[in-house]
Amino acid sequence: MSGQLKLLLINSNLKQRNLIKRALLPLNVFELLEVRDSRSALTLLKQHAVDLIITGLDIGKIDGWRFARMVRSGLLKTPKNTPILLTPPTYCERIAETTARAYGIDAVLAYEQINKLPRVLANVLSSHLTKSSRLELLLVEPETPDAEQISYFLRESFHITHVTNEKVAIELFGQHHFAIVLIDTIHNKIDAQNLVQRLLATKPNQAVVMIIDNQEADFAEQLLLSGVTDFARTPYNESLLNRICHQAARREDFMASYAEFAEKVEQLSQSQSRYKELYSAHQRILQHLNTVVLELNSAGQILFINPAWEKLTGLSLKQVINKPLAEFCSPETQALVSNAVSQIMLGQIQQKKFELKLQHQHGHAVWAECRMQSIVVNKVTVGVTASIDNIHERKQAELQLHHLAHHDTLTKLHNRYYFDLKLNQLCKDTEDSNAQHALIYIDLDHFKIINDSQGHHQGDIVLKQIAKTFQKNLHEGSTICRIGGDEFAVILENVELLEAHLIAEGLCHAVENYQFQAPGQQYSISCSIGLTLITANNSDASECLKQSDIALYVAKNRGRNLVHCYTYEDADSNKKLAELAWAHQVRSAMLQDQLEIHFQPIWGFKEQQVAYFEALSRLRVDGQLIYPNRFIPALELIADINLLDHCVVKKAIAYAGQSTTLNKIAINLSAQAFSDEGLLTTIEEALKSQKVDPTRIVFEITESASISNLTATRLMIEKLNQLGCSFSIDDFGTGFSTFSYLKQLPANQVKIDGSFVKDMINDPIDKALVNAIKDISHSLQKTCVAEFVENKETFDSLRKIGVDYAQGYLISRPLPFKGISQAIKKINADKTFD
Repeated sequence: MSGQLKLLLINSNLKQRNLIKRALLPLNVFELLEVRDSRSALTLLKQHAVDLIITGLDIGKIDGWRFARMVRSGLLKTPKNTPILLTPPTYCERIAETTARAYGIDAVLAYEQINKLPRVLANVLSSHLTKSSRLELLLVEPETPDAEQISYFLRESFHITHVTNEKVAIELFGQHHFAIVLIDTIHNKIDAQNLVQRLLATKPNQAVVMIIDNQEADFAEQLLLSGVTDFARTPYNESLLNRICHQAARREDFMASYAEFAEKVEQLSQSQSRYKELYSAHQRILQHLNTVVLELNSAGQILFINPAWEKLTGLSLKQVINKPLAEFCSPETQALVSNAVSQIMLGQIQQKKFELKLQHQHGHAVWAECRMQSIVVNKVTVGVTASIDNIHERKQAELQLHHLAHHDTLTKLHNRYYFDLKLNQLCKDTEDSNAQHALIYIDLDHFKIINDSQGHHQGDIVLKQIAKTFQKNLHEGSTICRIGGDEFAVILENVELLEAHLIAEGLCHAVENYQFQAPGQQYSISCSIGLTLITANNSDASECLKQSDIALYVAKNRGRNLVHCYTYEDADSNKKLAELAWAHQVRSAMLQDQLEIHFQPIWGFKEQQVAYFEALSRLRVDGQLIYPNRFIPALELIADINLLDHCVVKKAIAYAGQSTTLNKIAINLSAQAFSDEGLLTTIEEALKSQKVDPTRIVFEITESASISNLTATRLMIEKLNQLGCSFSIDDFGTGFSTFSYLKQLPANQVKIDGSFVKDMINDPIDKALVNAIKDISHSLQKTCVAEFVENKETFDSLRKIGVDYAQGYLISRPLPFKGISQAIKKINADKTFD
């Protein structure tokens, strides 16, 4: 790979090689060449050069030290100054570093410190310029001929820097590291003692050698006392000078290495003296430890065990010693223990953690957690050590939580989560088999009546009794689940269609015969059931659930209290499937923000102009504009009409925030809006985020919807009035007996149903009803609106009667938001309404 440094990795141990490669990963600058021994490495380096070498110590007949000598010899293709990093398994720091310098190795890093590898390599590469195994020597020699001779003698072992006077010597000494300083004092041109004192003041351990011609022992003694490491007397030869300089240069290393080695010996001695104390402490810990500690042989037999075993199982140590551990486990976990021991002894794994059940002396089982680890001697697994902890209370809590997670807290049946798991697994198992199963989907008929009339507490009692009824009428092996609310599901395994249908019919009859007794009232309950088969050709869990749901809808549409089986040829099922598909398509369009709001102007007779607007929803599906009469029934089918309420509120208020032309907007709400606790929050957040004055918003609800839940309607109107919003009752008059409800509802406005308005010119009764609704509204200080105003005669009649507002095609059809300002100006300027 171009641009990368070639790194040669030499190591015979796979685990150590992987450690080094993992440590190299963050650098991402090396092309890695990998060999296992020194012979292979030398073969490679005879042909190719590398930029860096990382070598182990034990790498074949030529060890790591001598391999470095070969590189430094200059006989290979790679440069002799190629950086070398040695990675011994362990080492005494100073001894290793001293030896490394002698062999020309740049750095030493033990495996326990391998995480430092990137930093060490960075230091080696940044400082490695023209490095070799030669030591740095500072030669202070005033005579050039003598300096040349000394340099010639020492050239193989030292890299020599020559100076002729003390000043330059002091300057260079402060700037560079020198293994040795060699000073010639023969010519008396240098104040050697002063120079030595200044050097040693800067670096007390600096190796200094002097060349002297004095024959007196006292003089030599004074030199050594002043800190000089050694001296060479003239005349001297090449070999002698080399030996003296080498010994002096290595003196600091040898002294430090000896001290380090002595410290290691002392530490070993101290550790041996503490061994007995540690052994005694270990025995005391084992005696009082709550964890059971065991040693097992290759057959899983107990060779050693501590007293905690007796507390855990009630069995004495004598009863279990030399017997297999598996013998004292419950039957279902015996194989688990034996297999774990076998795997460890065969070297397949080194350790294993698992849960098991131990048999207590008194007969009950105790849950425990076992950790097994191999015992290795000379790289051979000779046994297994194990520890066992009591987890019985924790396990019982886990089992209880597992039960709660899979069961309905009210009926104690399985819950929706378990049902989904079971159905998905059963369908998966059926994909490639000849097995046939059945899914039964159950919904209680008119259960809401009990909840609303008797309260949820009584409703819960009915659900629990119904659950027991289901359980009594199902054979063993059936899975009965409460899906939610008053919906249940049954999974029947390995049944034919006829048998499944008979079971479902039995459930229908059992529920029908159930009588719920309430104070002063008796209720009968029935249920509708949808049935579908699960086979290899029909093994998709979602599809099966959808089919049973469609069959349930068909059963309800056919009169309830019956069973309907889904078939592909069934017209009712296909029709319901199409309706559901359309419903989900509508919902998807709503979620994808395909809802559009059009605004129909409402004329104010008093203002003589457009007074406000009604927000009317449209939905764009596949590019086509869909009207409410098509998409509202679809949303009601899947009980998601609240989604429309939220979307219309947010979008209409957003438009109000964007245009002052929309001075006031009437927004229709569904009957379900008054049981939607989140709608009020949506309204508040939309008003706040769009900075719309609440007085600009009027909410409308039909008369029939408000009467069906008068208390909730009144509460919602009061809350909206507190915000500052107004309220209008739509389609008023369709339930003529409801005039009295106007007193109870704090609505601000009444909208007269269009069925009275459109024929009022030709039908005096309709006209009288319109007039009556207007009079009652005004008497209660409420304004009134007439809809379906489609001609000038009706418009003029309404104005004469005294109706406050008119809405209809005569004034304008619903308008899209875009261009609405210009359209309203034109309507207001139209002389038709004068």
